Amino acid sequence: MITFILGFLVDSSSDYFWYCQGLLILLFIHHGVILIKYTPLYPIKKHSRQQKSSQKLHFISANVYQFNTEYGRFIKLIEKYNPQVFLTMESNEDWEKAMQPLEKDYPYHHKVTLENTYGMHFYSKLKIQEAKTHYFVADDIPSIEIHLITEDGFSFVFFGVHPPPPSPTEEETSKERDGDLLSTAKRVTEIDKPLIVVGDFNNVAWSKSSILFRKTSHLIDPRIGRAFVSTFHAKYRVLRFPIDLMFHSEDIFIEKLSTLENFGSDHLPVYCEFFIDHHNDQQEERIEKATTEEKIQAEKMIQEGKKEDGERDVVVTED
Repeated sequence: MITFILGFLVDSSSDYFWYCQGLLILLFIHHGVILIKYTPLYPIKKHSRQQKSSQKLHFISANVYQFNTEYGRFIKLIEKYNPQVFLTMESNEDWEKAMQPLEKDYPYHHKVTLENTYGMHFYSKLKIQEAKTHYFVADDIPSIEIHLITEDGFSFVFFGVHPPPPSPTEEETSKERDGDLLSTAKRVTEIDKPLIVVGDFNNVAWSKSSILFRKTSHLIDPRIGRAFVSTFHAKYRVLRFPIDLMFHSEDIFIEKLSTLENFGSDHLPVYCEFFIDHHNDQQEERIEKATTEEKIQAEKMIQEGKKEDGERDVVVTED
């Protein structure tokens, strides 16, 4: 739209001027149709807690940036919002030591301490019934699967993911990222419990692979009808992208999804409030299931991801 407006301020006598302006209008309409779903303008039904619902739960998911040393700011953030559970990504041994004071309030935890910017730590006030670490496509890229039970007796599963991004400094292609995410989707369908998948997807929610993830996992994207919830880069308000995503099963109902204040990382943390309701089936209509062709495509992408060699360093330095 900015380019369209600026077009009238330059020489508009060119024979191609109106062709260019018309093309910009078409592009705006095309992207608008895709992106309007991720705004409050897109109608979705709101749900409130009922008598048979669980208590309200809340969590924080944060890519802390391995080389961020402002540990105190993150600890204050956790103490301020006091979530029942929180997940950190890019957390290494230094971050693990820095977060030890929080363990008195979060006695349950699952730690995958790595120095390759793919470490992951999970802390919980809720009892952990079972915890697994998956390495779906590479032996240095973990995903975690945590089975929890609430104080009022509701069981649910929390997945934390952080696949590698396609970039000149990390991966030449998106094959490992997509293979890792679709492997998570495949695992999700094997679990018959309320379920949340959250993390730094290094992907936007409207990309082809994210939509394929949503369809093959039979999960719901809570951004639809709410907001983009843009998280990266934390320092640049105008150029900020929603790559820290979340998906959930039909019996989990989101009351609030937002970003929190910057604590020194290059990602903003994601904050979510939700409840579990096994008796409300009104979200079933929001689930899109993959076609046979899409399932075949997903399996192919998983195999391609496993074949890809990331060649990552075991220890990554900021330089």
